[in-house]
Amino acid sequence: MAKVTVVGAGFVGATVAQYVCGQDIADVVVVDVVEGLPQGKGLDLFEASPLLGNDRKIFGTQDYADTKNSQIVVITAGIARKPGMSRDDLLKTNANIVQSVAKETHKHSPDAIFVVVTNPLDVMAYLAKQTTGLPANKVVGMAGVLDSARFQSFIAEELKMSAEDIKCMVMGGHGDLMVPLPRYSSVNGVPLTELMSTDKIEALSQRTRDGGAEIVALLKTGSAFYAPGASAALMVESILRDKRRLLPCSVLAEGQYGIKDIYIGLPVILGKNGVEKIVELKLTAEESAQLKKSAASIKENVEAMNKLLVTA
Repeated sequence: MAKVTVVGAGFVGATVAQYVCGQDIADVVVVDVVEGLPQGKGLDLFEASPLLGNDRKIFGTQDYADTKNSQIVVITAGIARKPGMSRDDLLKTNANIVQSVAKETHKHSPDAIFVVVTNPLDVMAYLAKQTTGLPANKVVGMAGVLDSARFQSFIAEELKMSAEDIKCMVMGGHGDLMVPLPRYSSVNGVPLTELMSTDKIEALSQRTRDGGAEIVALLKTGSAFYAPGASAALMVESILRDKRRLLPCSVLAEGQYGIKDIYIGLPVILGKNGVEKIVELKLTAEESAQLKKSAASIKENVEAMNKLLVTA
């Protein structure tokens, strides 16, 4: 039986666990430092199993020994930015959390593939890779799947068409400089540019960039978790079932698209070995410039994190 460890029993982590168990993908261990939180959510999810028609095992714990021999580790642990907190404060706090989590889980599951969800996502994926020493194919960040799903949803709403027929591609960092690609987005094979005006496409692209902030503004005391959780679970499924889906994920660029030595959202084939291949699309000069601008921003954040960790 496949086993997945989810670190972080907050809304995102619990949603990942819910989808992974509910869709009969794997057994799940939920880890959190808060006594009783993962145990309570794990028990609640376990009690839902008969209603969902599966016999998946799920439980919560504070003990990393319980995560032994996991095939996949999903890291959602971290804090959201609070009022009065600087970006450096957030970066330093979450970097320390991810570093600790990556060390502990890797110790008990040295062959596991890591799926990183904690923000700032591309930087945390890079840190998980550096901390574990795993090959690049075994550490991947969740972002492009979520951003593309948001783009799909907005397009479906605008066209009044089924989201099921819409396929989108969003590259770049998970933030304001992400790069939605309308040229590589379609409705059942029909290019998006044939169905929608340039102005409307740009408006929906901007809404996609602002997708997380839009939800934060509405919730007031939290951030998105249903769609992020479903996105991470979809990646877990593609790996464990060797579906080899073509998905935009945060991966270590090693020269592709003229980018090197940072994690950034690129199209990849995701299968049993993790990142099976990075797919290189033909970009226009403008798209390439946007992607490199996004990469430069991520590199700055990695350098900032390295300084903060050195002085920690």
